[in-house]
Amino acid sequence: MTSLQLPGDWVSRLSRFSIGTKAKIRGHHKGSHRSMRFGSSLDFSDFREYHPGDDVRHVDWNVYARTDKVYIKRFLDEQEMRVHLLIDSSKSMQKKWLFTKQLAFSLGMMVLSSDDRLTISAGQKEVAPFRKKGKSARKLFEHFISNLPEPAALSFAKMASFYTSKDSTVLFILSDGLEPLEDWQQFFKQAPKYSHDVRFLHITAEEERAPGYAGDIRFIDEETGQAVNVTLTPNANASYQEKRDLHEKGLEALCRKHGIHYMHVSIEDGLQQVLFQQMARKKWIE
Repeated sequence: MTSLQLPGDWVSRLSRFSIGTKAKIRGHHKGSHRSMRFGSSLDFSDFREYHPGDDVRHVDWNVYARTDKVYIKRFLDEQEMRVHLLIDSSKSMQKKWLFTKQLAFSLGMMVLSSDDRLTISAGQKEVAPFRKKGKSARKLFEHFISNLPEPAALSFAKMASFYTSKDSTVLFILSDGLEPLEDWQQFFKQAPKYSHDVRFLHITAEEERAPGYAGDIRFIDEETGQAVNVTLTPNANASYQEKRDLHEKGLEALCRKHGIHYMHVSIEDGLQQVLFQQMARKKWIE
């Protein structure tokens, strides 16, 4: 994990956690999560009276001996969780890219370590999505994340495809949210069609929240290449902060409007703080 700059024991630490959700787990394949359906796991649920056609192997003969009534045992079924990570790979993510990959890797490892199904797409058509299930895919996943190309797209909110996230139990969206709110309005409107548990991780850096510049500055938009000359005075900085706060509140409001869970993530807080405190408090991991 040299390229991801994570501790050598990081995967073993992550294996103690899994993705938490209240959404219904729909998968038809076996996994490690309890569904509300009844199946053939070893976890007992309750009894019900026998009906013609029931599997006689589930008859509890001890109960029959005591009551002269035929009951069958019911067991909780185990279904796989399907988790999709949709990663913003636009140019504005460049200085946040390592942290974003570390976060995506950590969430993905929790999914695979629980024998669940993971898909990842990075918003770049030239990069095929990662689609694997279970512990045996962890090495392949590490290679996939480590070799993601540097972010180079001109847009994420307008160009990202939800196709590979169809029928996800949980959909994580990792982005800096810097595009216009009208683009995010259309993006967030689509997201709930693909998952009943959508989570927007708004990844920011101190340099963006409170830029330490003063005087005459030439700014160049990383995504469009457009340049603008600005004289940064205290009033200009205050105006920037006001507009940034309005944008962030607008993102949160759009998430609420469309039933999407929102979390602000500062890369300066570090990966452990984000995972084991922020996400754990929200029960996004458990």
